[in-house]
Amino acid sequence: MKKEMWTKEFPAAITVCNTDGVIIEMNEAAAKVFEKDGGAELMGKNALDCHPEPARTKMRQMLENPAPNAYTIEKDGQKKLIYQCPWYENNEFRGIVELSFPIPDQMPHFKRQAAPAA
Repeated sequence: MKKEMWTKEFPAAITVCNTDGVIIEMNEAAAKVFEKDGGAELMGKNALDCHPEPARTKMRQMLENPAPNAYTIEKDGQKKLIYQCPWYENNEFRGIVELSFPIPDQMPHFKRQAAPAA
């Protein structure tokens, strides 16, 4: 995967693994989030080894049957949205991207109506 410079300082943690679960990219925010686990040194290591059950099984399932997965967590008083989704190159499944970013305790939710067909 080509490393794009806009991701380097993007405020959300971005972690990318290949189809075997090996971490191939991390931006600065991801390295900081996972600092206690090795930070940027995690690149080249298998993300499956970084997850306890049942998260390990969920990730293995995502690698075998690519599909998005989204949820929220709270850690050290900070709520975060975790969004994991498959990434593709030339329509070929190449692995999983995980975005992790802080969210406020209370967030507005808007329901939008689809524009009528012309």
